[in-house]
Amino acid sequence: MKKQLHVISDGKLPLKEFADIAGKINPFVDRFHLREKQLTAKEIAAGVEMLINKGIPSGKIVVNDRADIAWSYNTCVQLAYHSLPVNLVKQHFPGITAGCSVHSYNDALEAVNGGADFLLYGHIFETPSKEGLPGKGLHELESIKEIVEVPVIVIGGIKPENVELASSAGADGAAVMSGILHAEDPCHAAECYSQIIHQGGGFNEKDL
Repeated sequence: MKKQLHVISDGKLPLKEFADIAGKINPFVDRFHLREKQLTAKEIAAGVEMLINKGIPSGKIVVNDRADIAWSYNTCVQLAYHSLPVNLVKQHFPGITAGCSVHSYNDALEAVNGGADFLLYGHIFETPSKEGLPGKGLHELESIKEIVEVPVIVIGGIKPENVELASSAGADGAAVMSGILHAEDPCHAAECYSQIIHQGGGFNEKDL
């Protein structure tokens, strides 16, 4: 199974800036997530169009929560705990590729039984966005990988120096936000993450 690098918008960058960065790092990224909880459907749709206009194929775009927008633009959808159940989405939007955000072994089992095509699991490591909450670590990830066959992408505190740890525990890829989007050189950062995820190998601080 090919490893994957996902890049997720963080709600801080204007969508135009996110799309500009996406266009530059596209060769190194397998999927781009639009996770913009504060925006309207019309604004998210405009964001999808910005990505497409930057040369991002619709199949590489993942729209958070809004299956209707994903269906309209033939993109993937990422379903959160507050989203419609994945089996219902699959029933009403036939053929749609649906990922599910999961936070436990039981979540993962339920999502896969409902028809999820991939899982976003976390948060794995400590991260400023989840201040005060310890990372879930890798033990449960290993347990999840024993029961599911769909890709499991890890998220949360992902840095170049810990990607190998997650891969060794069975992760099929990693999702990154600030580590790429707010890097001094996002294109170089994306290339470093991609090389580690797809080819393995060590990491040196001077690489970024």
